[in-house]
Amino acid sequence: QVQLVESGGGSVQAGGSLRLSCAASGYTYSRYCMGWFRQTPGKEREGVAGICTDGRTSYADSVKGRFTISQGNVKHTLYLEMSSLNPEDTAIYYCAANAGELLSWWGLLHPNYFGYWGQGTQATVSS
Repeated sequence: QVQLVESGGGSVQAGGSLRLSCAASGYTYSRYCMGWFRQTPGKEREGVAGICTDGRTSYADSVKGRFTISQGNVKHTLYLEMSSLNPEDTAIYYCAANAGELLSWWGLLHPNYFGYWGQGTQATVSS
């Protein structure tokens, strides 16, 4: 059974930074993509950043230049470095993984292409 567990959320002031982590267990694919999504009450889940095992990445326009997605040295781990945070970045952040398919830059930001999800971690940015 695949499980994704996020950590690293918290509360920061505008301009600050946070680092989110995600660890996947029971996940056996050698070629795959993982991503970060976020959601606020009343809004649809939106793609933040995605990365595949071949190194391709994709970022939402709203986070380009501020967020960096990376894979850890340990297989099936994922990070999101968030800097220059603003209150609009406040959301529950979810880690996601797909079923062994390499996605396009567009697919990396679309939740329908990911079949495995974590429970989410809250990130709150105050002004």
